[in-house]
Amino acid sequence: MSSPAGAPSAASAAKEGKGKDRIEKVLNRMRSVFKRGESSRRKSGPPPSKETSEPKATTAAAAKSEPVPPATKKQPEYPGATKIPKSQIQEERAKKLGARFGLEIKPSEWHSTEGDVLRVEKSVRMRIHRECHRCHTAFGATSECPGCQHTRCKKCTRYPSKRNEREQQANREKREALAKKHRENAPIIPSYDYAPTTIVLKRPSKTGGQDLVFRKHRMRVRRFCHVCNNQISAHAKQARTCDNCGHRRCGDCPRTPDERAKYPYGYPNDEPGEKFKGVHSCHECGQKFPPNADNGADCPNCSHRKCPDCRRVRPRKVEPELSPEALESLRLRWEELKLGES
Repeated sequence: MSSPAGAPSAASAAKEGKGKDRIEKVLNRMRSVFKRGESSRRKSGPPPSKETSEPKATTAAAAKSEPVPPATKKQPEYPGATKIPKSQIQEERAKKLGARFGLEIKPSEWHSTEGDVLRVEKSVRMRIHRECHRCHTAFGATSECPGCQHTRCKKCTRYPSKRNEREQQANREKREALAKKHRENAPIIPSYDYAPTTIVLKRPSKTGGQDLVFRKHRMRVRRFCHVCNNQISAHAKQARTCDNCGHRRCGDCPRTPDERAKYPYGYPNDEPGEKFKGVHSCHECGQKFPPNADNGADCPNCSHRKCPDCRRVRPRKVEPELSPEALESLRLRWEELKLGES
C-alpha cells in the first residue's frame, strides 16, 4: 500500500524542480536585460561641459609633450680607466695566437665584438719572494714565518736581490741600448699570407728622376737567314720567315749566341736544312741514328736501315753529359784539395 502512495509524491517533486529551474532562468535573463539598459544609459548621458573638457585636454597635451626620460643604470666610475672596443681586443688576441701557433683566425670566427670594455693601465710589478734565514721556509703574505714563527728581518734572503744605484744605472743603459738596437734593426715579422706577392727591388736614381728597378739579365737571341744573311725579326709578317727573301727558318740558319751543345737535335720550330737535317730515331728499337744520316743508313743497335717511317727526334734542350776526361780532372782536383788540408 505504501508503494502506490509514494509514486505520485516523487513525480510531483520532479515537476517542482523543473519549475524552479525555469524561474531561475527567467530571472537571470531579466537581470541581464536590466544591466544592458543601465550601460546604454551611461553611454548616452549628457556631454561634458567645455569648462571641464578644456583643462583635461591641456593636462593630456602637457603629459604628451613632456617625454619621460628612460631609466638608465649608473655605471660605476673607475679612475684611470679607458674605453676600448671589443673588436680591438679580439684583433690583438688573434695576432698573438697567429704569431705563436701559426693560426689564421678570421673576423667571422670571433666572439661578439659589440660594445666597449674598460681597461685600467697599471705599472708592471715584480714579485718578490723572501726566505727565512733560520728554517729556509718561504714567507707567505704575512711577515711571520709559517715554519718557526720568526718575524721577517734583514737577514732573511730576498729574491730577486735588491740592486744598488750602480746596478740600476747599468740596467737602464742596457735596456736603452737594446731598445735602440730593436729600432735600428727591426725584427722581421713572419707573414702567413699565402697569396702570391711580387717583391720589387728599387734604388733611387742619382739624377733624382724615376727609381731604378732591378730586372734579371735577359739574353737577346738573334737568328739570321743563311741565304741572304738578313736578320729574321720576331715581328715578321709571317712567323719564322725572312722578310727579304721569304726563306723559312731552318736548321742551317745561324743563331747568336750559338748553343748547339744544349740543342743537339736542333733548335725548336726549325725546319730541316740542307746541311743539318736533324736527328732521326729507329722506329723498331728507338735507337737514334747519327746526325745527318741519309736514308738507308744502318741502325747501330738492330742494323735496321733508315726508312721514311723513322721519325725525327723532337728538337729540345738537353743538358750535356760530362765527359770522362772532365770527371777525371775533377777527381784529381779533389785529391789535391784533400792533400792540401792534411
